Amino acid sequence: QVHLVESGGGLVQTGGSLRLSCAASGNILSFQSMAWYRQAPGKPRDLVASITTGGGRTNYADYVKGRFTISRDNAMNTVALVMNSLKPEDTAFYYCFARNYLYKEYWGHGTQVTVSS
Repeated sequence: QVHLVESGGGLVQTGGSLRLSCAASGNILSFQSMAWYRQAPGKPRDLVASITTGGGRTNYADYVKGRFTISRDNAMNTVALVMNSLKPEDTAFYYCFARNYLYKEYWGHGTQVTVSS
């Protein structure tokens, strides 16, 4: 069974930075892509950033471009999200997501990010 475990969430002030990490129980090369989603209270879950395994192509939501960076470490089987210039509207529960080459999808349980003003 594949498990994704997020860590690194916490409380930061506006303009601060935070690094989230997603650790996979298996080899992340087994996944076609991985991503970070976020969900604020009362709002739908939104895609924040994604990265493909082949080629490492990245994609970002417009509201995080230039501030967030997604990356992966194949040796450590982790995917990270470095968040800079954080804003209160970034406050949400952040989830790690993965999809394998058979389009099976996996979700982590999430980690809370809170940005105070």
